[in-house]
Parts: sequence; structure tokens; C-alpha cells
Amino acid sequence: MSYAIIRNTNYKMKNLAGIYRHNERKNTNYSNKDINKHNSIKNYSIKAPYSTYEKMFRNLRNQYHLKGQIKNVSNVMCELIITSDKEFFESIGEDETKRYFQTAYKFVSNYQNLGEEFIVSAKVHNDESTPHLHIIFIPVVHKKDKNGKEISKIACSEYWKGKESYKKLQDNFYNYMTKSGFELERGDTKDNKHIDIEQLKKITDYEKQKYEKQTEQLEREINTNNIEILKSENKRIIRKFNTLANQYIRIKNNVDTVNIVNQNLKIENGSLKEKNKRLEKENSKLKDYIDKTFECVSLLFDFSKERLKRLVNSFIDELKNR
Repeated sequence: MSYAIIRNTNYKMKNLAGIYRHNERKNTNYSNKDINKHNSIKNYSIKAPYSTYEKMFRNLRNQYHLKGQIKNVSNVMCELIITSDKEFFESIGEDETKRYFQTAYKFVSNYQNLGEEFIVSAKVHNDESTPHLHIIFIPVVHKKDKNGKEISKIACSEYWKGKESYKKLQDNFYNYMTKSGFELERGDTKDNKHIDIEQLKKITDYEKQKYEKQTEQLEREINTNNIEILKSENKRIIRKFNTLANQYIRIKNNVDTVNIVNQNLKIENGSLKEKNKRLEKENSKLKDYIDKTFECVSLLFDFSKERLKRLVNSFIDELKNR
């Protein structure tokens, strides 16, 4: 069974130019080797931006008189990435795939009473291994001010309010899509047993990409002498580190599984040698990535890399023994 997948990332003003160039395919070259530029012609917009994300943000803010203080550290836009697995899209065909993304677009337009007018861009990418939809929107909440007047306000923290906000998003998305006729399971499953090799590669690659995005967010510098901001940032880094530790466990488990499969494949006949080579290449990339992550986190927390490895391995051993 395939899964209903929806993931959110928040962006500051300084991030918008790069996200615009990537999503709207304005770059000449891409570091993501999964992008096949020859297939970019197959990409399409459910809602196309009429300008850059930065300019549209300013225009919409003025047009709708959006309230809310915007600072350098403020999250001003959100990006939802919506997808499933490759086999799901192949099984339902092109027309139903388009309906899947159109249905997801309607869900986002109405979720939290957002309003379609605050969606800046909705772009379907068909030039990567699995079709997926990028929806960029301004996190606008509709409320009353202290005088009882109805206002619309840019407030990312209020839009994603509460510890369960992310779970709520996934639950509602799953319910909406299944009621619309798509046979899916709720995403974010922890059971990776009975998964074939190709699916395992996709899950491993997805965890790696999500991990990379979050480590990039950790690496940003905060230039301030404000103690409260620094305290808040320190708490954010600790929370992120805990999240990264859990994601590292999932990546490591996937790598271990691939290693076991790789050993079994070596026993097979010569027709499986090409699969071995691909698995070994993927293992090498994952090991390099994990090593890079250790270096990044060790710099953030002023730990030696080897000490950090020992701490993480100890943490993993404790979890296994529970």
C-alpha cells in the first residue's frame, strides 16, 4: 500500500530567491542529480507565480493589508511538498495523478481557512524520480484584533500552533485524499519491514533529503546580542538536534538493512552484479553524508566528531535495549 505524504518547511525572506529559482526551474544547473532537465518540459503549474516569491509576498501583503511584524528572523512563507511513491503514480495513470495534485491543492487552499489567494505557487515536478507538488504559501491567519475587528495576519507560529499541528496536518490530508477516492495509507509509518529494495532506496533517500534540509537550517548564524533571542535559538538547536538524532537512527537502520541485502546479493548469480554496484554506491553516499552530518553537529555543539559518534552510538544502543 502507498502512503499519503505531505511535508512542510518554513522560509525567511532570505530563502525565497533560492526556493523560487529551484521550484520554477530558473537555474541552469542543479546540485540534485535526480533532476532530469530533459523532462522539465513535463512540469506544470496548478497556480503559476506572476513574479518572484519576494515580490509576490510584498504585493500580497499590501493588497490584502496583512498585519504582523516581519523581522529578519520571521518565517514569511511555507512550502508543502506533496507526493506518494512512484508505483502509486504509475498505477493510477497520468489523469488520476493530475487529479491527485489538484485535489491536494484544494485541500491546502482551505486548510486552516487559508484562502487560495495566499498561495503564491503550486508547481508539479515530473522531472525527478517521483512526481511531487510544491505549494508555496503565505501563512495567513484570520482573527479578530483587540477591538473585535476582523483582520488577516502573517503569523507562521499561529498557523502551525501547538505540538500536534504537524500530526493534525497529516491526519486531515490523509482523510481528505482517501475520501476523494485515492487508496492510500497515512504517511510517516515506522514499519519498514517487508519493503522491497527499490522502495527501501526511496525511503532512505527521502530521509536523507529531509535530514539535509534540517541541518542546513541549523547551520544559519544568528547575529544578535539579545539574550532572549539567543536563549530561544539555543532551545531550537537542542530540539533540532534531538530530531536529527532520531532521523539519524532511521537512516542508520536503513543503511544496515541495505548492507544486509547487499551481502545476500553477493551470493546470487552474475546477473545481480549491477544491483550490487548501485547498492554499494548508495551506501557510500549515505556514509559520506552521515560523516558530514557528524562534522556539522560537532561544530555546532563544540564536540569532537569522535566523541559525538560515541554519544550517538550509545544513544542508539540504549534505544535498542529498551
